[in-house]
Amino acid sequence: MNSEPKKIVAPLNDIVLKNLNAGDTVLLSGVIITGRDAAHKKMVDLINSGNDLPFSIKGEVIYYVGPTPAPPGRPIGAAGPTTSYRMDQYAPVLIERGLKGMIGKGRRSEEVKEAMKKWGAVYFAAIGGTGALMSRCIKEAEVIAWEELGPEAVRRLVVEDMPLIVATDMYGGDLYVTGPEKFSSRE
Repeated sequence: MNSEPKKIVAPLNDIVLKNLNAGDTVLLSGVIITGRDAAHKKMVDLINSGNDLPFSIKGEVIYYVGPTPAPPGRPIGAAGPTTSYRMDQYAPVLIERGLKGMIGKGRRSEEVKEAMKKWGAVYFAAIGGTGALMSRCIKEAEVIAWEELGPEAVRRLVVEDMPLIVATDMYGGDLYVTGPEKFSSRE
């Protein structure tokens, strides 16, 4: 891992993606969207039925999160990452249509990693159990689709210096594979 975090701004482009490698730490600022299981199913159902999404995903970073209600004076409540494999059945379709980044926790399937290599995308790991800390990086939040889903509605977030680790890069590098290998070789 590199010790100095890279500052990047979302939405992402291919130039930024080409300079991110598994193990890099980043501070993400800019505009991202949120979505979990129910929102992902709606997105892929719309795409498969030939309809447009009510928002663009081109260049977007999606944060797998279901935030708690916002306390007074804050744009959002606790906003910790959700386990990512639950979105694996939907992610390749969204990556093919321009999604450039995903934020969550835990390993990704081989199908998701292949889509990331083919279409150019990265997967960022956020540290689980840090919902209150992560929410401090969120400066604005608004629901942009499917409000009826409650915490799983799609939100537009403005974030500043959100601390993340590149878990899987667009070259197939996977920290969930190389990290354990590195530590087991020390024995």
